[in-house]
Order: sequence, then structure tokens, then C-alpha cells
Amino acid sequence: MPSDVFDRIFFSEELREAVSDRAWLQALLDAERALAAAESRAGVIPAEAADAIAAACHADRFDPTELAERARASGNPVEPLVRALTEAVDDDAARYVHWGATSQDVLDTAAMLVSRVALDLILERLVGVATQGARLADAHRSTPMVGRTLLQQAVPTTFGLKAAGWLIGVLDARRGLLRARENLAVQLGGAAGTLASLGDHGLEVVRFFAEELALQEPVAPWHTNRVRVAELGAALAVAAGVVAKIGLDLALMSQAEVGEVAEAEGGASSTMPQKRNPVGSALAIACAGGAAEAALRALEGLEVDAERMRANMELSGDAVMAEQASFLLAERVGRREAYELVARAAGSGRPLAEELGLDLEPTSYIGSAEAFVDRALAAYRAELG
Repeated sequence: MPSDVFDRIFFSEELREAVSDRAWLQALLDAERALAAAESRAGVIPAEAADAIAAACHADRFDPTELAERARASGNPVEPLVRALTEAVDDDAARYVHWGATSQDVLDTAAMLVSRVALDLILERLVGVATQGARLADAHRSTPMVGRTLLQQAVPTTFGLKAAGWLIGVLDARRGLLRARENLAVQLGGAAGTLASLGDHGLEVVRFFAEELALQEPVAPWHTNRVRVAELGAALAVAAGVVAKIGLDLALMSQAEVGEVAEAEGGASSTMPQKRNPVGSALAIACAGGAAEAALRALEGLEVDAERMRANMELSGDAVMAEQASFLLAERVGRREAYELVARAAGSGRPLAEELGLDLEPTSYIGSAEAFVDRALAAYRAELG
């Protein structure tokens, strides 16, 4: 159920307005206005009628709640809106309201309009997230920390590489959303997808309809082909997953026992004064529509504790160097025996370097981490400047 209280927690005012009842109503009216304008340009209806319809297509002239109640009978809001719009214009124009269209045409086209506005807001936030990811990757290109797999300490890495991973994920998700945005198209097929009611002007009206709304002109009516809707949903799901991953990483790294990062604006607890909850991270995980903004909130001004990262890497002594030790020994005794030697040494209670007679230094075993950071930053600069 919609809830203004929770919507205000999860979504910014801009995004709430972009997908609000009023925004949907205006998008439906914009579709009706554009349809009339397109038909006027094609000579299907009089220009005066199109002008009269356009003058009436303002959301403030209609009551969304009343239209919703009347929509229960038809199963969609277009039918009662068309009746209300017809009543709002003079008799000469009234006959041309919704000319040749079906409810699904207007509803699908309105969905594309609402989606475009929402996508633009989300894309703007993703650019912000990418910028913060690039900032952190650049600043901490060589900051050592322990890499973790299945939440267990694994091998050394850098915080810059972790941030670079966030950055590349955001760039990938952004490209998917841009492709979905480019594929937003008008829908106009009439009763059964033939536009027979428009005679020989069907294709011309579709072209003008798309131009009026600055949406793509589809090859054919798509009201039974939901691929573009599915692609949009998939792109949004991917983007939500990418920013949720950032939120989860930050929440895990913010744990008191880990303490490697802290959000600049940590949330307070209602009963525990000492707590600094990673609220931005939690919201990035919890919600899809507002996830990008929540992740941006979490990353802006993120406090990175490089000393704590180093200390955490040393919690298990030099056990994080087990892989390097096994590779060094493998050159002498083979992979299998080297693996077993290191496993026994790890269980001895003594440092691996001492037990195996090896020189092991975590910062010397970060492989291509810094190079990967540089490549991620180059990709960011190439795409977003």
C-alpha cells in the first residue's frame, strides 16, 4: 500500500513527484494532447479541435481520486479520463478527443513519459555515485586492506580496488538504463493494432505522435509485445542491485568490530546514544527507486580509516599471505605439497613467514590492484569526463 511516511524515507521529493498520481495524470493528458496534435498535422482532425484539446490537457483541471474511483468499472484510468476530457472541451472539439486510439495506447505512452522523467533522475544520481566511486578509487588506489571472500579474510587488496569495483558496476548499470531510455517509444495501434480508423494516415500519425512527445517511433504497435517494458524493468533491477551491493559493502565495513569506514551522516538510534547507524547504506539495500540517491548519500563524505584497514589485515597475523606462501613454495616442491605445507604451518600457531622461512609482506602481494584502479578511472573519465 502507498504510504507517504515511508515514501518520504525512501525517495526524494523529486522522484516522488516524478511518479506521483499527478505525474501519471499529466502524462496521460500529454499523450492525448500529442495524439490530437499529430492527427491535426496529418489532416485527420481540424487544427481548432487539436488546440481546444491541448488547452484542456492540464492535470489541475481533473481530480485523480475521482478518476481512479470511476476507473474501477473499466479497469484502467484512460476511459474515465477520456470522458472527463470530452466534457471539458466544446462540442466541436469533443468529437475528436481520443480519436482512433484505444486505452492501452494512451496508458502505455504515458508509462513511457513517466519512465523517462524518473530515469533521468536516477541517471543523474548514478553519475553522482560514479563520481564518488572514482574519488575514492583515486584517493585510495594503494591503501591496503584485506580482501574477504564469504566474509572471511582472504588475501591483501586495496580499498581503491573495492571502490573501483563499485565504479565499474555503476557505469555498466548506467549504460543499461541509457539503452532502455533510448528505447522508450510511443504506442499507437487503435482497437486491434491496425489503426484502421485513421485510414491512410495511420503511419503518418504515429510518426507525428512520436515527434510531439520526443519518444521513439516503433516499427509496429507493441501493446502485446512487452519486451521494451521488460528491458526497462531489468535495467532498473540491475541498477538497484549494483547500488545495493555498495550499500551492503559499506554496512559490513561500518560494523563496530570492523570499523574501516563510516558514513558522514550516520543515523542515530532511538535508545542507544552511542550508535552511528549506516542509514544511507541500509536504504540503498532496502529500496529500488531511491537506491541510487541513498548510495550517493552514503558515499559523499565517507570516512575511510586506512589504519584500521591495515590493523584488520593483521588480525590473523600473516595468515592472509598463505596464498603467496603456497605459490613461493610451489616453485620448489610443487603445488600439492606446497599447499599442505602452508596448511600445516597455518595451524601451528606461529607466523607463516617464521614457520616456512619466507619473506611475506602484504603490500607486496596486491597484484594488479592498482592497475585495475587506473583502468576503472580511465573508463570513468572516458564516459563521464
